[in-house]
Amino acid sequence: MVLTSTLLQSLPSDNITLLLFTFSSLISLFFLKWTFTKSRNPIPPCPPGPRGIPFLGNLLSLDPELHTYFTHLAHSYGPIFQLRLGNKIGVILTSPSSARQVLKDHDIAFANRDVPVTARVATQGGRDIAWNRYGPEWRMLRKICVLKMLSNKTLDSVYELRRREIRQTVGYLYSRVGSPVNVGEQMFLTILNVITNMLWGGSVQGAERASLGGLFRNLISELTDLLSRPNISDFYPGLARFDLQGLEKKMHRVAGKLDSMIDEIIDQRLRSNGESGEKDSEDFLQFLLEQRDRGDSKTPFTMTHVKTLLMDMVVGGSDTSSNLMEFAMAELINKPEVMEKAHQELDQVVGKNNIVEESHIHKLPYLYAIMKETLRLHPVLPLLVPHCPSETCTIDGYTIQKGSRVFINVWAIHRDPLIWENPLEFIPERFLNEKWDYSGSDFNYFPFGSGRRICAGIAMAERMFMYSLATLLHSFDWKVGEGQKVDLTEKFGIVLKLKTSLVAIPTPRLSDSALYM
Repeated sequence: MVLTSTLLQSLPSDNITLLLFTFSSLISLFFLKWTFTKSRNPIPPCPPGPRGIPFLGNLLSLDPELHTYFTHLAHSYGPIFQLRLGNKIGVILTSPSSARQVLKDHDIAFANRDVPVTARVATQGGRDIAWNRYGPEWRMLRKICVLKMLSNKTLDSVYELRRREIRQTVGYLYSRVGSPVNVGEQMFLTILNVITNMLWGGSVQGAERASLGGLFRNLISELTDLLSRPNISDFYPGLARFDLQGLEKKMHRVAGKLDSMIDEIIDQRLRSNGESGEKDSEDFLQFLLEQRDRGDSKTPFTMTHVKTLLMDMVVGGSDTSSNLMEFAMAELINKPEVMEKAHQELDQVVGKNNIVEESHIHKLPYLYAIMKETLRLHPVLPLLVPHCPSETCTIDGYTIQKGSRVFINVWAIHRDPLIWENPLEFIPERFLNEKWDYSGSDFNYFPFGSGRRICAGIAMAERMFMYSLATLLHSFDWKVGEGQKVDLTEKFGIVLKLKTSLVAIPTPRLSDSALYM
């Protein structure tokens, strides 16, 4: 400072004035340039949203029925808004435009999941397909699953297995003619048997079928319920070790039971292979064990991966498909004119002197329309699985911060009156003249998601749903009590369900009782 003062004093006054003028001019030019640049490239604002309270944010105002709650908020704050959930930012997207940007334009940035504590417990730390970080491990798991388990070739090869289980279900329903039947429970047992046969060759029969199937269904229902519960440990990670709501403890208990059941199945197979000295099965479990033994130095396939893939198949395949079947049957019972059209199509293609085969399915466009309309009104994952951006992105002119929990409200998009005519009505005919599919390329209709994390089991779900629904409708007429309607109230969860289980009475339609055997 002394040196600078001395230098200034030694300069003539005119030079000092010129120096100060030049310096101030440079400062002004720099400020103007910065202001101009900022005005041309402003940082987009964060999405709007309801005002929260200190520390808690919007947690206290959350409604358990998140899909309808988020839809209501979108009417006030627009198709993209955010909530402060403790220390976590939740961003909700409710338009095809914003969904396209997340799932297509910025697919890689949003390819990760925001994994809740309960999901980490249920999936060995998020090591399964649904919750795994996007990267080499996830790509390996998806490739194994899709190419081996869910390819068209594999599904074709196990048609007889599906057929056997469906025929057993028809026989059981025939024995209950005139009596109330829990439709969702029976479809869960059927699909569970198909999946477990594909996985490890095990089929549940007789009294054991009802008891073990019921145990599986209760455990899976509890697991998906725990995954859906708002958890303080997720909103305040620093409190996670205290497990204030006890959800982590409950998930350890539920996942532990499922894990023990799968462990026993794997141990039996390993003992069998060891005793015989050679494999005696060609099912999915055997393939996974061989993959583990083969090894890969870059991305090892471990026993943890074997177990999480089996768990994904059992939990994801059985619960989602059986719930969708229950919604479809409930809608048809409430719309007898739609059920009659389905009956007419089936009678024309299959006939009342025959039984449904999968070869008939592609000739049933109205039944396909019923499936698509069910998926529109009741998407099995109403908010998909939450995404988590790995970098800060701009979506629809708003800044989405890195690490946010991003919900895509496909349930609301599928009911948007700007997109769909009479959106709350069950009208399969809307899909007869439209080329809607499940590829995720049209963001007005994407019940299985889109992009890299699109559901891996679409082909399996489509086959099971179409074959099951065609068989149930072709073989029986379905009713509830005289003058009654099925309650279609939904119960929100990571998997959407009917709040009240569908109980209906089957009546035979076929010409010969031998067709039910």
